[in-house]
Amino acid sequence: MREVSPGLEGDVWERTAGNRLDAGADDPAGWLLQTPGCWGDAGCRDRVGTRRLLAKMTENISRATRTVDISSLAPFPDGAFQDAIVAGLKSSVASGHRLKVRVLVGAAPVYHMTVLPSKYRDDLRDKLGPAADAITLNVASMTTSKTAFSWNHSKLLVVDGESAVTGGINNWKGDYLDTDHPVSDVDLALTGPAAGTAGRYLDRLWGWTCRNKADVASVWYAASGGSDCMATMERDTNPRAVPATGDVPVIAVGGLGVGVEDSDPASAWRPALPSTSDTRCVVGLHDNTNGDRAYDTVNPEESALRSLISSATRHIEISQQDLNATCPPLPRYDTRVYDALATKLAYGVKVRIVVSDPANRGAVGSGGYSQIKSLSEVSGVLRDRLARITGDETSARAALCSNLQLATFRSSPSARWADGHPYAQHHKLVSVDGSAFYIGSKNLYPAWLQDFGYIVESPGAAQQLDAQLLSPQWTHSKETATVDYERGLCHI
Repeated sequence: MREVSPGLEGDVWERTAGNRLDAGADDPAGWLLQTPGCWGDAGCRDRVGTRRLLAKMTENISRATRTVDISSLAPFPDGAFQDAIVAGLKSSVASGHRLKVRVLVGAAPVYHMTVLPSKYRDDLRDKLGPAADAITLNVASMTTSKTAFSWNHSKLLVVDGESAVTGGINNWKGDYLDTDHPVSDVDLALTGPAAGTAGRYLDRLWGWTCRNKADVASVWYAASGGSDCMATMERDTNPRAVPATGDVPVIAVGGLGVGVEDSDPASAWRPALPSTSDTRCVVGLHDNTNGDRAYDTVNPEESALRSLISSATRHIEISQQDLNATCPPLPRYDTRVYDALATKLAYGVKVRIVVSDPANRGAVGSGGYSQIKSLSEVSGVLRDRLARITGDETSARAALCSNLQLATFRSSPSARWADGHPYAQHHKLVSVDGSAFYIGSKNLYPAWLQDFGYIVESPGAAQQLDAQLLSPQWTHSKETATVDYERGLCHI
């Protein structure tokens, strides 16, 4: 990280000690926030994970004494997500606190034309009632580059720069709450210095937003009472040295997408970039993922995830919406991610990949919770990249069949939810050797967005992750596998 993005250390990425996974008193694994959390039940009658997530949002916000920072993908929080935010803010204000609050969403051009910060501001203030007078509020919707498809995609709740909740969960009632086929997703909660890094990361995004708030083609902005745009709220309000709350080392890793900063001028990194000919879908469209050194320097999370995969010596578990992008307009895949996985398979490391059911694919690929038509799109790329390493197709197939598990997601013995809809998975999760794992908003497929997440270095937490998510996931998903070395299954 210091080689690729040295100038971004401290506010886009940072390794800190002294963190605590915020589990609560009643459940040692309570830091792991899953939606909906109804493993084994296609009717999803008891959504224990969703209840825990909403309660955690309210709990953290209610403890705020200075700041609350929220970021997500548009549209703005609604339904019970908004209720959880309001309840927390009211509780904090009732305790005598005056707060600074920022709410930032990233908006895809055209698709989110109706996402209006002024409407959300007014709705939030109406729900807060008299408590609104104790809150200085900034609300914004931003797009950093239309041509490069770049906007905020991070999902963060940072309170006082001391606690953070982050992962893949968007605060949308229609997809997660008020439905009989809720999206399966995951966040984590922590306290300590890594939360301060998240706050400073949001200062970076708000700095760009405040500088561009007069440009309605890029930013729509609203504030309470005509207050100034709080570009440096975290830095100005919260202490730089966040006190230790535990003993867990964490690497906070973010990315600036395209348009915030062109490159890290402190970086002398000169990588040997892969050829983009295999991944290109539209002739002439620039491939940031596979062919742009400057892009790499301002998106250290991508280097971090590749390095995490490459660090494995025994096994890798990947739980993602997809490994392949919507093509066109984006490149088909991240060549270096696939090469890292292929190298591990060639050397006997066991790799398990679970992605969202392709039945969730939208009309134009990215319109749903899948971007592939078949698992063969993933296994085909892996086989081709393996053949480059092993030297021939026969050896590549042998390595794949001996070490890979590849399936689509299910959360119960039934092939679909009880209402007939396919299971949708939105995880952004990589776990390595039962000792370290990433949870955040960054996908492994090409996507040039602003994203953020944490690599947690804790064997104990990795065991909890396996018990609470990865094991039940595989129990139900393995019936869909096209490759499973344990059962001698290899349809490639």
